[in-house]
Amino acid sequence: MRKETRQHHAQIVNDALYYIYRHIDSPITLETLSERHGTSSYHFHRIFKEQTGRNFYDTLQSIRLQKAANLLLANRGAKISLIAQQCGYSTHSAFIRAFSQRYGATPTRWRQGYYREFSRNNIRLSGNALRIVSDLSGLAPTLVKMPAIRVAYLRHRGYDRSIRDVWQRLWAYAIENGLETARQIGLHHDNPSIVPLEECAYVAAIEIPKGFPVSGSVSSFTIPGSLCARFTMQGRYGEVPNLIRHIYHEWLPESGYEAKTLPPYVIYRKNHFLSGDERFDLDFYLPVTVV
Repeated sequence: MRKETRQHHAQIVNDALYYIYRHIDSPITLETLSERHGTSSYHFHRIFKEQTGRNFYDTLQSIRLQKAANLLLANRGAKISLIAQQCGYSTHSAFIRAFSQRYGATPTRWRQGYYREFSRNNIRLSGNALRIVSDLSGLAPTLVKMPAIRVAYLRHRGYDRSIRDVWQRLWAYAIENGLETARQIGLHHDNPSIVPLEECAYVAAIEIPKGFPVSGSVSSFTIPGSLCARFTMQGRYGEVPNLIRHIYHEWLPESGYEAKTLPPYVIYRKNHFLSGDERFDLDFYLPVTVV
């Protein structure tokens, strides 16, 4: 595939994902997105799977249900039917069925406490998870308004040590293009506390100046600006899934905030995927809005 074609395909998928996150409460179809990009549904789906390694409708449903799982905890006073609408389900019954199939419990049971058991088991049963129990009880965030960040990136599927290979490629690209001092950023499209680590979509990225031309297998997009809850943490490989579980399932339900559909991201001061000792020093940014 030509370099220009590959970058064009990456841009199509970036735009599609951004559209999904922004319009998660609306009907979204393959036809809707293929028409936005002037291509057939078949061609769009082929590009989407080529870039993400995932079926379009599986991805769409995963984003909808992760949003619902978070809303059920962050907005406990809302009726389940309202949350179903906010996540793009046209009927209450369709939402109940999809949620129960994905999480093994009804939304009501999830809200009543099953989420704790599910997230612990998901991390424990994921084949690449380290058996690390982190004490995060005293961890508190700072609320910050983050500006938009332009990045060059590579995608990866799976949250495990194989991410190191993607980071090494991206770091080589940074060195080659004089970007050694650029901020290193990791985007978590999926919540590893409720999605098997092997299926999580991860993006390795470095900040680039406005107008910087990307090349080769590296593409670019802009992380949207947002109000974020910023959590600062130091630790070692294997602790980030526990950090995310704590944020979503311990902090968020009592916080008075609601997670946006925009993916959270980390900015590394020390990147455990590039450091020899596998230790990290990072800020985790969760895009939020006031309930």
